[in-house]
Amino acid sequence: MCEVIVVASGKGGTGKTTVCAGLAVALAKNNKKVLIMDCDSGMRGVDMVLGISDKLVYDISDIVSGGCDYDDAVYRVADDLQLYCVAAPLYADDEVSPSLIREFVEKARKDYDYILIDSPAGTGSGFVSAASSADRALVVVNTEPISIRGCKNIKTRLDELKIADQRLVINRFDRDRFFKMDLYEDLDMIIDEAGMRLIGLIPEDIRVIALSQRGALTGNWSKTGIIFDTIARRLEGTDVPIIVK
Repeated sequence: MCEVIVVASGKGGTGKTTVCAGLAVALAKNNKKVLIMDCDSGMRGVDMVLGISDKLVYDISDIVSGGCDYDDAVYRVADDLQLYCVAAPLYADDEVSPSLIREFVEKARKDYDYILIDSPAGTGSGFVSAASSADRALVVVNTEPISIRGCKNIKTRLDELKIADQRLVINRFDRDRFFKMDLYEDLDMIIDEAGMRLIGLIPEDIRVIALSQRGALTGNWSKTGIIFDTIARRLEGTDVPIIVK
């Protein structure tokens, strides 16, 4: 049975797209068939992170407008992984409505184990379109008050959309910097303020950023890939501890 997961953040710059792509790769490496949908119209980046930009001809707006067939806009990311991608439109004016996103997702559900949706940052219409078909939500934050405020705004919208299964991903965590900044006593304060259960703590890792910018996230798995794998296993219901680096 396919699960649809929206990956969201209350503000830009949290590393949401890299988390979404890294989790998709981890699930695919675990022999799952995964579709990652980029719904961040005008700011699309999933294709760049996964290294398939040169392949792209069509995006999701072409599918829903009838400009191409369903299969024409679904691109396989790597020959050795059952990982597929649908790109967002290049221009924000081509944002796809919630009803059309739902129509696409319902058609795609039969073909995949997981559909991961990369949502635009914030709580605007693009987020609503991206989240409208989701069964579950992952909200990506950094350990900063502005990021946590954005997370709380996202939670309010998720509650309104009746997406009850919400999990928190703390990304780009640096222990020394966290305690030097002295904004929170500990991580429990962040989790309590966000109002969501923690599913993953991803360390600051320059290698992941470099691999993402090179479009090489699938072929050169850094040590942080272990963290993505842990999150993937927890999503599947395996009781594994959250790794704290």
